[in-house]
Amino acid sequence: MQGLVFYLILPFIYLISILPFPILYVVSDFLCFLVFNMVGYRKKVVKKNLKNAFPEKTYAEIQDINKKFYRFFCDWIVEMIKSITISREQALKRCKFNDSSLQLLNQLSTQNKKIIFVMGHYGNFELGGAEMAYRTNYQLYVLYKPLSNPYFNKLINKKRTRFGIKIIAMQEALRKMLSLKDSNEFSVTTFIADQTPSPKNAYWTTFLNQDTPIFWGTELIAKKLNYPIVYICVQQYKRGFYEMRAEMLCENPKDTAKGEISEMHTRRLEKDIVAQPEFWLWSHKRWKHKRPQ
Repeated sequence: MQGLVFYLILPFIYLISILPFPILYVVSDFLCFLVFNMVGYRKKVVKKNLKNAFPEKTYAEIQDINKKFYRFFCDWIVEMIKSITISREQALKRCKFNDSSLQLLNQLSTQNKKIIFVMGHYGNFELGGAEMAYRTNYQLYVLYKPLSNPYFNKLINKKRTRFGIKIIAMQEALRKMLSLKDSNEFSVTTFIADQTPSPKNAYWTTFLNQDTPIFWGTELIAKKLNYPIVYICVQQYKRGFYEMRAEMLCENPKDTAKGEISEMHTRRLEKDIVAQPEFWLWSHKRWKHKRPQ
């Protein structure tokens, strides 16, 4: 059944993927009308998340963020589909590091430093692979959680690896990073910090005014390997165009106290979300668990 659904949808996916960008965003606008006005995809989840995250905002302000989020969410969907066939030139044009970020990454590579990227589901967080491959000295590894449908999982992973990105299943992260530790390759491994972990084995903090579990993995692996942690923000500055900002978060993780790194990347992501909330994935059921007593 999963295969049947996949092969029925696949021609439409490729049809959208080969559209030029101006037409692609016409498709996105129509999709937004369907998702927001007709289907109401996760409307209750989004509204609840926004109200809890911003209790100080008025109903009108929440509604404004809500509408902007769905518009961006639909852009993100069609951009994901577009990236299946996007050219290297278009990818480099539409998502690039600013000059200071390239300078930081070049400086770390000249120091022979392997590093860890930490980021959230903010902006188009999957569009920067070409930039890493062609404008830095680093081999990018991205942790991923396999999809339940193996056909779509294969397609998404093929898309992710088009420009030389390598992927690591989340459960294999430590083993793979240990195997890379003594290699000559300049590796950077990306952790998406706002996934939802098991509540019993998580670091708990307050994030966007709510009790929130945080994966220990980023902190524990960084401290074990003592790799510098660089925070990445993918910020939209014009529809379809993104600037990536790299910011040193922690140079010597082994010298930090328990929970300190988790607080660092949580607070940094929170700052970006508060500044421009429409670019975060509010449809994600981030707060489905309660803090254990």
